[in-house]
Amino acid sequence: MASPTLAGLDHLVLTVADMAKTIEFYTRVLGCTEVSYGAGRKALRFGEQKINLHPHGGGVANLVAARPTPGSADLCFVTVTPVGEWVKHLERHGVPLEAAPSERVGAIGTLLSIYIRDPDRNLIEISNRLPG
Repeated sequence: MASPTLAGLDHLVLTVADMAKTIEFYTRVLGCTEVSYGAGRKALRFGEQKINLHPHGGGVANLVAARPTPGSADLCFVTVTPVGEWVKHLERHGVPLEAAPSERVGAIGTLLSIYIRDPDRNLIEISNRLPG
């Protein structure tokens, strides 16, 4: 009998200090779509995934991380838009780079990545998959 396997990532959760600032940043700067669901809950959709947002000190019953903390995430997003265009876009929005374009090892190959911080200081990597 084969072992069970994972197929993909449906969503992840960020604990945020300021819901409005986080939503504004991810929609304006990263192009996510704000989604409301459940009893006033918020999420950000992009592609076929979403980021659920939990307010710091809140959450859904006990279904939260053991130590939910704003600024503790390190996320990598893959884009088909060239990283150089992202650099110009981020400059127009006043978002400083944490690291200039550099090659990194991704899940299925080499990435060309830049790094920024969101309002909670989570590290956000924006990457192009490189051929080869």
